[in-house]
Amino acid sequence: MPLKTPEEYIASLRELNTRVYMFGQKIDNWVDDPIIRPSINCVAMTYALAQKPEYEDLMTATSSLTGRKINRFTHLHQSTEDLVKKVKMLRLLGQKTASCFQRCVGMDAFNALYSTTFEIDEKYGTSYHENFKKFLTYVQDNDLVVDGAMTDPKGDRSKAPHEQKDPDMYVHVVERRQDGIVVCGAKAHQTGAVNSHWHVFMPTISMSEADKDWSLSFACPSDAEGLYMIYGRQASDTRKLEGSPIDCGNSLFGGQEALVVLDHVFIPNEYIFLNGEYEFTGILVERFAGYHRQSYGGCKVGVGDVIIGAAAIIAEQNGVNKAHHIKDKLIEMTHLNETLYSCGIACSCEGCPTKAGNYQIDLLLANVCKQNVTRFPYEIVRLAEDIAGGLMVTMPSQKDFTSNTVVGKNGETIGDICNKYFAGSDKFTTTDRQKILRFLENICLGSAAVGYRTESMHGAGSPQAQRIMIARQSNLEAKKEMAKKITGIK
Repeated sequence: MPLKTPEEYIASLRELNTRVYMFGQKIDNWVDDPIIRPSINCVAMTYALAQKPEYEDLMTATSSLTGRKINRFTHLHQSTEDLVKKVKMLRLLGQKTASCFQRCVGMDAFNALYSTTFEIDEKYGTSYHENFKKFLTYVQDNDLVVDGAMTDPKGDRSKAPHEQKDPDMYVHVVERRQDGIVVCGAKAHQTGAVNSHWHVFMPTISMSEADKDWSLSFACPSDAEGLYMIYGRQASDTRKLEGSPIDCGNSLFGGQEALVVLDHVFIPNEYIFLNGEYEFTGILVERFAGYHRQSYGGCKVGVGDVIIGAAAIIAEQNGVNKAHHIKDKLIEMTHLNETLYSCGIACSCEGCPTKAGNYQIDLLLANVCKQNVTRFPYEIVRLAEDIAGGLMVTMPSQKDFTSNTVVGKNGETIGDICNKYFAGSDKFTTTDRQKILRFLENICLGSAAVGYRTESMHGAGSPQAQRIMIARQSNLEAKKEMAKKITGIK
């Protein structure tokens, strides 16, 4: 089957019987819901760019499983060049959407599972690797979106999964059958879950033998019986219901998170990739986290490019673009953004092949990349807010700018007054100034913050998770030996 077009992708979502709930109600036509649709448009962009010849090298690849042309989001990395192209692809999409385009998690899950299932089979003689290859071939041939589901609610985080008062705090087996398993639990903060055709579930932490029933990985369609999703709120999300594109900030694109609930869902044996082999849970988590932390050196950088551009425009609109301190702030924003990109490229160039044959990033540098992402976007946003000025958060609504209500002694309307007093440089209209200010408000403080600022902190693990991995990968003993050798300490 050829690569899907954006229109074919959206049509394929309509064919699913996905159960979505928002604001306490079931959303029957969630594909066209004004709050959800911008996030679907973001995913559609991953299909749209794959159709364009100028982006073919970044957006598509040749499948190592079938030899057919596929979307790079379904690809198993075959070289360091593939890893670099992944980062460049994500930066491109960030530039095109200024938001989260939601397919990274599935791509990173594919590559982590491919190598991990190979090694489980090698030790135990299981068939997980073949199961996974067949599933991924199906995904590639049909150009599907797959949600990578890792984060469990966790309950009392001081307790292991088997110690929880409620066992559903981590996804687990509740029944074992000859033809498969029945699972219960949930995955939280699931990026792009509603917009996905399938989900790949993975453990969220390293498990012990007592947690065997929680040591699971499997695939499940979005409309499986017993699976439903509760859509997550984002700041200023109901602005999308007001019919005011300018006040939305970024009316075309947006991020998406959901709670994915598994209520006694049956998983056939052919879609199981890990089932009780607890000693491989930590390996899978570590590899997935590494790939996903690499991703942030691309997607967040692309969004950062747009923020820097918007900050430069508002500086012109405010008439301060020639001020030295404004120029210096834009330089600092660029410096921080390119440092993030450098980390993403570096961990890719230092990648190496796994036993299974696909390529893995350098884990130390990938965690350094994400550690920087937990910090630098906050400074980029702070500088953007500084350049924009207070009007970014005090500006009247678009309805005020278009209001015909007379308030002035000479017949001036509310719209006249707003357009008069909120004008900037003569080179720009007041409407253009509105658009940039609302865009910056949205991306710095509003719904896009999930795809940029807040997700930069918590996506792919909290800052402490990266620091733990940096400590593990730092090879401190070897560094001590270097110092001993040079200083003559035996």
